[in-house]
Amino acid sequence: MRRRRRTVALIAAAAVLGVVAGTVTGYAVQYQREPTPLPVLSQPDIRTPKPVPAKAGTTARSLNANRWVKTDGDLRELLLTKPKGARTESEAGWEDLYSFATWFKEEGDMFEFLAEDGFRRCASVSWSVDGEVYVDIRLVQFREDEELNAGIFGEAQQWYLDDEKWAGNDGEPIPGSADGRTYVWDEPLREAGYEPLYQGRAVAWRGDIVMIIEYANNSGPVDEKDLKSLAKRQLERL
Repeated sequence: MRRRRRTVALIAAAAVLGVVAGTVTGYAVQYQREPTPLPVLSQPDIRTPKPVPAKAGTTARSLNANRWVKTDGDLRELLLTKPKGARTESEAGWEDLYSFATWFKEEGDMFEFLAEDGFRRCASVSWSVDGEVYVDIRLVQFREDEELNAGIFGEAQQWYLDDEKWAGNDGEPIPGSADGRTYVWDEPLREAGYEPLYQGRAVAWRGDIVMIIEYANNSGPVDEKDLKSLAKRQLERL
């Protein structure tokens, strides 16, 4: 995990250096040219909203309406609702840092990583269909005062999935997402005394939120179209 974050940081640093080098070259070329006259500014009347006095129902949200985004509100309201006929496995609720970290094999390392890298909160919901298909959705929000922690975490969660111990493939892009992908495991999980478990996962991020969808089927292969549809619709809600 640390090695991956270091690699991402080095790539980002190289990109910044490229931008700086291009900017310096541009200044050198521009210095040799005659100055170009600027157009006349034509904004005689810049209108701004008039202040509205506080009322009995005024809240912090209404005072800051111009800079409020829906991901600052209740993340549980952004989770997809279960489809008709599905059974609720867990209501839309919150997972604290510890609970979310225990979802990973290396829970101790993950707890430390999340604590140091801006974990803010996590909203989750899960349902099942006909006792065969199980869906878990998590929206993990990060603080991003110094780094784009959501993107770092999202990339890290995609990085290992092509390994044969996991999905074993590069996944498929999620429509409408720049970096989001869905993964369907090449081989089901097999354990003595149990039916094979077919697995899928979707990982994407938008703004400061990472979306993780776990999809499992104990009766047959994962419906990749259904997984991709879930991922697309969940991202649209963000």
